[in-house]
Amino acid sequence: MTRTERLGYGALIGVAAAGAALGVAEPVAALVGRGSSPVVAVGLAVIDAVPRPVKDFGIRTFGQHDKEALLAGVFVLLALFAVGVGVAALSRRWIGVGGVVVFGALGAVAALSRPAASVVSAVPSVLGTVAAVGVIVFLLRAVPRPAASAGVPAAAAGAARPAPRHRSRPRARLQDQPQDRASARDTPPVRRPGLDRRGFLAVTTSVVAASAALGGVGRFLTSLRDVGAERRGITLPAPADPAPALPAGADLKLPDLTPFLTPPRDFYRVDTALVVPQVSIDEYRLRIHGRVRHPLTLTYQDLLERDLIERVITLSCVSNEVGGDLAGTARWLGVRLKDLLDEAGPADDADQLLSTSVDGWTCGTPTAVVRDGRDAMLAVGMNGEPLPLQRGYPVRMLVPGLYGYVSATKWLVDLELTRFSDVAPYWVKRGWKREAPIKTFSRIDTPRPLANATAGRLAVAGVAWAQHRGVEKVEVRVDGGAWNAADLAAVPSVDTWRQWRWEWDADPGRHTLEVRATDRTGATQPEAREKPFPDGATGWHSVVVTVS
Repeated sequence: MTRTERLGYGALIGVAAAGAALGVAEPVAALVGRGSSPVVAVGLAVIDAVPRPVKDFGIRTFGQHDKEALLAGVFVLLALFAVGVGVAALSRRWIGVGGVVVFGALGAVAALSRPAASVVSAVPSVLGTVAAVGVIVFLLRAVPRPAASAGVPAAAAGAARPAPRHRSRPRARLQDQPQDRASARDTPPVRRPGLDRRGFLAVTTSVVAASAALGGVGRFLTSLRDVGAERRGITLPAPADPAPALPAGADLKLPDLTPFLTPPRDFYRVDTALVVPQVSIDEYRLRIHGRVRHPLTLTYQDLLERDLIERVITLSCVSNEVGGDLAGTARWLGVRLKDLLDEAGPADDADQLLSTSVDGWTCGTPTAVVRDGRDAMLAVGMNGEPLPLQRGYPVRMLVPGLYGYVSATKWLVDLELTRFSDVAPYWVKRGWKREAPIKTFSRIDTPRPLANATAGRLAVAGVAWAQHRGVEKVEVRVDGGAWNAADLAAVPSVDTWRQWRWEWDADPGRHTLEVRATDRTGATQPEAREKPFPDGATGWHSVVVTVS
């Protein structure tokens, strides 16, 4: 067998075995639930294990598509691993079987490591491993091999060497007698081991097709858990305390300027969930417990029956770079969080509100901030509709003025009053600061970076935010010159971003525009650029434009 043939047969064997493993595991995972899919579990384990700089790189490079990129990377690595295992198995069967078992063990361990896991979470990986071992052993026996010569064992056929030629004819020996030569001619040829090439390809294709069909069954079973139809059937009650109408002029409606209210489909998403959790309102329970006098357990309907507040609030991600777009504004409907905590009665030393998502992600919020009078809430609605699935349906938490990693838990199922000294939440364990008020930020939306413009009057516009402090002033300068005050749009509260505009008499040439904002405490955005780690980026945003 040539090297090319070995690589081809090995690749087919490995990919077919990997396909069988996933084809069997995914339907079982759909039935078991609990994050038991091997691919998803391994992907989540990678998210938990990779160093912070790698996570930051993923967000910077892929933005809101970082999860798709990670899953694609997992599949690519799996395919390469499968090819390597298949090729190695042609020489040593135990290497192929061992490689499959190792991969299955990794999937099982990853599934068992998830917060909501139980023993059955390992079942999909185990059954997938059994299927893959069966496929790899079967296909190894079916691999086409060179046929053995008549009367020569198959194992030695490829190793036979021609006898050396002699000048003198050897004398006849007993085994060279005519009757023996006739007997050799009558010996039936040795049967060629394995299948021929066409048969092997047919069998391998059948295995891959069957695996794909099983994967389709898995996707169908997973779709049965989809709560999208349930969400569309919900009618939210009117708020007892509605948000006032947006003031006139809150949205300047300029081309390329970010709209004041962000459509749900455009709202940024940064979280650790590779697959959007499907939480049914029929099964939903929220626990409020820990260092409290009166623990509470609430259903979704319990929350809807309370007095709901409606507020327009801007959220921002701590991963947002200078000039980045990881921020958005929406009209939120929910239960005031302070009221729930007052009912539970936190202990005096319970300085942390630990919130937990259904997928086990944790977030720590200062209890004092939640109860200081700001509109912290457990949101059930966004822009007049139930929360979109990707935004945390059915219930999420938000606290104005704090970055999301310490305030904005999606798919919320647990609130525990505890102490910062006792529990470190997910991102704090990874070096981010435990208290993270949103920093003053400003951004130029128009003109775009490296834009070409026509000389004359040109609108420079963008957004600025300093949630729960409010933006007092925005200034723009050209080529390091004097600062110019921009006109500010109206805002409904200090908890939202603010659009701004400045009219520039643009001269021909290449120019650099810079912007800075000052909040209502009098603090001006610093010039020096700092990366998001460990508590948010700072620095003036700038764009370069060419005027002709």
